[in-house]
Order: sequence, then structure tokens, then C-alpha cells
Amino acid sequence: METKALKRLSDLYILLIFAFLYIPIIVIVIYSFNASKSNAVWTGFTFDWYAKLINDDDVLSAIQNSLTIAAFSTVLSAIIGTIGAVGLHKYKFKGKGVVNLLLYIPIVIPEIIMGISLLVYFSMLQMNFGIFTLVLAHTTFCMPFVLINVKARLAGFDSSIEEAAMDLGANEFTVFRTITLPIIFPAVISGAMLAFALSLDDVIINFFVGGPESTTLPIKIFSMLRFGLSGEINAICTVMLVITFLVLIVSQTIKLKVQK
Repeated sequence: METKALKRLSDLYILLIFAFLYIPIIVIVIYSFNASKSNAVWTGFTFDWYAKLINDDDVLSAIQNSLTIAAFSTVLSAIIGTIGAVGLHKYKFKGKGVVNLLLYIPIVIPEIIMGISLLVYFSMLQMNFGIFTLVLAHTTFCMPFVLINVKARLAGFDSSIEEAAMDLGANEFTVFRTITLPIIFPAVISGAMLAFALSLDDVIINFFVGGPESTTLPIKIFSMLRFGLSGEINAICTVMLVITFLVLIVSQTIKLKVQK
């Protein structure tokens, strides 16, 4: 009896956690189909907010900017983070401990400080603020997440496999391409998807290093909220959720295929 009671209590606890996490998201999705301009009362089902969203050029431009920045910064973060993790795992050099420590600074530093520092840095270089500066900024704070993921995967890596391949005549690049990369690829994908999600919803750094022609979707939503929470904002959030879930499904599918 005690075991059954504990199991029911455990199930209830898990259910409450999932309810706490996902009920607000479900509410946003439901109210994106609400005919009322106010989210206070449900007045009927409609697709009008999605039709308005499709015809809103500013929002569509912001979505395009966000996806472009997230895609480029994710690819750059994955490449740089993977190379950095492999290098830190394989080679020993003076100051390696300091480098490992510095990797955590972009993660733990307050985002507003990073935004201001990047603003000052790009201003010193006299760079025009826009998509390019946003990609550089996002790569800066996303890359450590990929590197740490890959580095954790490499912690249990058996280097004797690489040594055996090199004894059989394979060069370092062939060993990395055919042995190391397939083994660490799930970690690369996990870090890349985390980087994509972080890039897609960033507000503070976008505010500091973005230009007038590079408004991202989070900044656009933030500006729209000044006039109140409307159904169009709920529709935008729903579209972002769908995009995020699609990316997650694709990444998990790729990971499963690689692991097989």
C-alpha cells in the first residue's frame, strides 16, 4: 500500500511540474485563436490574427532576421566550439586551466554587461550595426555552450581508437572525419540546438548591437507589448514555438540516426 501511495504521489508531483511548465504555453496557443482583442475574455474562434501576421511586413522581416542570425550564429558556434573542444581535449599547453575557466565567462556574466561590452567593442572598430554584428555577438555567447557539450562528450573518449587508426595509415584529418566526429556528433547537435534557441529569443544583446534594419522578432514583440498584449503577439509566439519544436524534432532525428 505504501509503495502504491508513493507511486501515486510521485506521478502527481511529475504531473504538477509539467502543468506548471506547459499550461502557460498552451494558454498562449489557445488565445492566439481568440476573436477578442483582449486576452481577458474568450469571445470565439478565429484565424484573423494569423492572417494579420502574414500581412504584417515588419513582423515577417523580424522573423526573417531572427532566423538568419540564429542559423549563421549556430553554424559558426558549432564549428568553432567543436574545434575548440577537440583542441582542449587533445593538447596540453601553458595556461590551459585559465582558458577553460574563461570559457564560462560568457555564460555566467550578466547579459547586459556583455551587451554593453560588445557595443563598445564594435563602436571602437567603427562597425556598422546590423545583421553582421548580431551574428558575431550571438556566436560569442553561444559558442561556449557547444564547446562545453562537446568537451563533456570527449571526457570519456578512448583515444586509443584514434591511435589505432593512425597506425593503420590514416592521417589526422581522416581520423577526425571518420572516427572522432561521428562519436561526438550528438553532443555537437545538442550544443547547436541550444545555441539556436538562445540566439532566437535573445533580447538584451539584440537591443545593444542591432541596427535599425536588423530588428529581430524578440525586439519586435517587446515593442508591440507597449500597446498591450494582443492576439497577434500570441500568434507570433505560437509560430516561434512551432519553429522551435520543428528544429528540436529534426535535431533529435539526426541524433538517433547517428547513434544507430
